[in-house]
Amino acid sequence: MENEKDKFTITARFKSFKYAFNGLRHFFIVEHNARIHLVAAAFAIVISFYLNISTTEWIAIFTVVVIVFIAEIFNSCIEKLADVVSPEINSQIKLVKDMAAAAVLIAAILALAVGAIIFLPKLF
Repeated sequence: MENEKDKFTITARFKSFKYAFNGLRHFFIVEHNARIHLVAAAFAIVISFYLNISTTEWIAIFTVVVIVFIAEIFNSCIEKLADVVSPEINSQIKLVKDMAAAAVLIAAILALAVGAIIFLPKLF
């Protein structure tokens, strides 16, 4: 027997979008690094317009921008969850947080590399 909660409804789908947008709003309001990434993304997009990059280059820029945001969102989620699970100092939790931060660092390095490959030849 199907539970009322498990039924597909348009209203429930709209609520799920509302929850996702609430998460995004919280991310950009509360997380300092989110705003730094947002400024960097805006800068990359402005430069992309200025340099009149190709469609393929736009795809690369948007892809790395989104990868950085996804990594930062997951990092923020892991940190918040870890703080709830283990509010006291815990070496294993610290390692988990450090590894989540490393994922963001790798994504940011990828974004810088892609930006350099696309922008530097056009600028110099």
